[in-house]
Amino acid sequence: MTDSVDHPAVAPRACPVAASLEVLGERWTLLAIRELSYGVHRFDQIVRNTGASRDKLADRLRKLAAAGVIERRQYSERPPRFEYHLTAAGEELRPVLLGLALWGDKWVFHDGESAATHSCGHGVEIDYRCRHCGEAVSRENIDLVGS
Repeated sequence: MTDSVDHPAVAPRACPVAASLEVLGERWTLLAIRELSYGVHRFDQIVRNTGASRDKLADRLRKLAAAGVIERRQYSERPPRFEYHLTAAGEELRPVLLGLALWGDKWVFHDGESAATHSCGHGVEIDYRCRHCGEAVSRENIDLVGS
């Protein structure tokens, strides 16, 4: 058995992925964001569509609001009731959700239908390109923070 004095703890790699997972890295959190991105804003509907317990969902929504990903908007005074809406930060998660949906469709959830279909009728694919030069992005031609 080794002593921690012999092997000092190494700090985990700090990076934007790890920081993002501190806010988003839990199933009910991403499913709640999915529902909000689909236009579902009422608590009871989010509970029904995600399968989350009311307590867990309330906790996740509070954390997302504190992180600035969603905002609460009151729609009834008596009794006081709120809807939940994505902020600009939350809206920017749409490509992340699309990426997860496409990955899940390819590797996990095989129901025979495309996870996303464009208005032209064809399946959607993610094609990462540099906005400046148009070159396809690959591991070989980008520098990742923390790599």
